Formats: sequence, C-alpha cells, structure tokens
Amino acid sequence: MLAIYKRDIRSYFVTPIGYVFLAIFYAIASYYFFGYQLYSGSADFSYLFNVLFSIVIFISPLLTMKMFSEEKRHRTDQALITAPVSLIGIVLGKYFATLTVFILALTINFVYLGIVMMNGAVELGVFLGHCLGLFLVGASLCAAGMFVSVLTESQVIAAIGTIGVGIFFLLIDSVGNMLGGNLLTEVCNYLSFYMHYQDFATGLLNIADVIFFLSIIIFFNFLTIRVLEKRRWS
Repeated sequence: MLAIYKRDIRSYFVTPIGYVFLAIFYAIASYYFFGYQLYSGSADFSYLFNVLFSIVIFISPLLTMKMFSEEKRHRTDQALITAPVSLIGIVLGKYFATLTVFILALTINFVYLGIVMMNGAVELGVFLGHCLGLFLVGASLCAAGMFVSVLTESQVIAAIGTIGVGIFFLLIDSVGNMLGGNLLTEVCNYLSFYMHYQDFATGLLNIADVIFFLSIIIFFNFLTIRVLEKRRWS
C-alpha cells in the first residue's frame, strides 16, 4: 500500500493536476475570505465554508478522474491488479494519496483562522466543526470519484460522473421535500450530504453524521475493490 501511495502522491505533483486543484481551491477560498472576513470585518467563517462545501463537489473530480481511468487507458491496470499487492492495498494506497492532496487544500483555512484570531475572537468549535464536516464531505466524494474512475478509461467521463454523484448527494433532500412528508422523504433527507453537514456547521459533533460519511467512504471503497477483483479474475 505504501508503494502505491508514494507513486500516486508523486504523480499529482509531477503533472499539473495537483497544482491546478490546489490553485483553484486556494483562489476561491482566498477570494471569499478577503471579501467576507477581511473586507467586512467578520469573524464568522460560515459563509466561506458554505461556498467551499458547494465548490468541492465540482473540483474534487480533478483529483479522482485519473485514479484508475488513466491506468486503464495506458493499459497498466492489468500489471497493477496482478502485482503481488492486495487489492485493498491498491485501493487504499490510491485513496489516501488523493485524500492527502485534499487535506493540503483544507489547511489554508487554518491560515485564515490565525489571521482572524489576531484581530478578534473566533468561535473555534464552529470553525473546527466546519473543517471536520468539509473533510468528511471531500473524503466521501474522493471515494465516490475513485469508484467512478475504475469504471471507465475516459478521464472526462470519470469527472462528469463524479460531479453527477456529488450533485445527487447535494440535491437529494430537495427532491425529497417535493415528494411531501413520507418515508421516501426521510430516506432522501438521510442520504443528503447537506443535511448531515448542518450539525458540523453549528459546532456540534453528531456521531450519527460521522458514521454516515464513514459509511459512504467504506461503501465506495468496497465497490472499487469488487470491480478490481472481478477484473483480476476475468
């Protein structure tokens, strides 16, 4: 797993993908931090994180679109899945490499926290809740994107598919509300990333929300392993 992790983390920075992702994330975060925190003099980070919550859905595919699709396009996937490495090790190595780059993007928020704290008080619990919630959302999208990537050799299709999955989890509660209060509405609300993010946004650590995101991560990692397992024995 460690060898896969090192290879993939290196690939993000010998190609422009890692730099482009970080540049986009930092640029958007900096723009809203300057406009809302510095220019308006606010110590409330809620607006910034709400923007990042939506933006992550559209830029996370930059990290995941090449994870397996590039291997498949270059015909190196067979060598990878037949190597003396467990499929779990392959999947987790790639997943943790992607997650590392995502965490690097999130660290910019702690720089902003330090700047604001020099000029006034900050609700630290709320800030950390936003950070944890955004991390879990991003980690879930990375797992989903990895699964989509293993299904196709086209990076464009992998990116579009991952955006589609993200939009599904973002808007499904709105669809549920249109159905009128019933069991299906409750199911839609339960599957909504936004509904589970709300407690984090208020600084509350709800174990049920953490378990939900961890379940999404494990589910998509499991599906990716199953696809590779089927490919190995086919």
